[in-house]
Amino acid sequence: MALFFELLATGGFVVYIVKQKKWVFRCSYWILVAGFVCHTIFLSYRYYSLGTAPVLDLKSALGFFAWSIICVYLIFQIKFRLMVLGSFVAPLAAFLMIISSAIPWVEGPVKPVFKSLWLTVHVGTVFIGNALFAIAFLAAIMYLIQEHQIKRKRLGSVYDRLPSLATLDSINYYSLIYGFPFLTLGMITGSIYAQYALGKYWQWDPKEVWSLITWIFYGALLHERRRAGKYCQGVSLDEGY
Repeated sequence: MALFFELLATGGFVVYIVKQKKWVFRCSYWILVAGFVCHTIFLSYRYYSLGTAPVLDLKSALGFFAWSIICVYLIFQIKFRLMVLGSFVAPLAAFLMIISSAIPWVEGPVKPVFKSLWLTVHVGTVFIGNALFAIAFLAAIMYLIQEHQIKRKRLGSVYDRLPSLATLDSINYYSLIYGFPFLTLGMITGSIYAQYALGKYWQWDPKEVWSLITWIFYGALLHERRRAGKYCQGVSLDEGY
């Protein structure tokens, strides 16, 4: 059901960016909200039935990431009132859900070690952090499209459909400045969970190493932006991917 609503919303947002009709956006937005509510109910049921965060396999993780991206988008939409952003967010979320739906379920009893509050907090903060970075990534794509048109001095119809560089850079900055604390908290709670489950805070696992590298990268990026005292142009195009 959630996938159906997200695909329907994606089609509506594509029509909106072409036709620029506000009623099309409103319909698409509320369809996406309906899909988000359905997805939230499903995830709540899975959490209740599993006793832990419903991300124990790739299928569930992709679905949860799609939910996280939509959650962050809905919050950003309230703040920025940026209608065109949905035309980029909805297709990404729908794409993740399509991949998730193609992967078979992995059924089986949940090991007691996974039924930990630390794991749930770790998963929630990491996924929300990555969802914020995904929004930063999408804003950077729009930024580069706009910047390219301005440099070529050919302001076509796409230019009128996308936000200003300042607005896009602001979205990028807010995504980074809120995403970094979530990532930090996710790494801390992940280490605590590792101590609980494996007896060590740090295992030098490839996922842990890459998480640390990513954290250092985002930290350096935010430090540079704050040190410069202004927003940097076109950052985070490759962030987190």
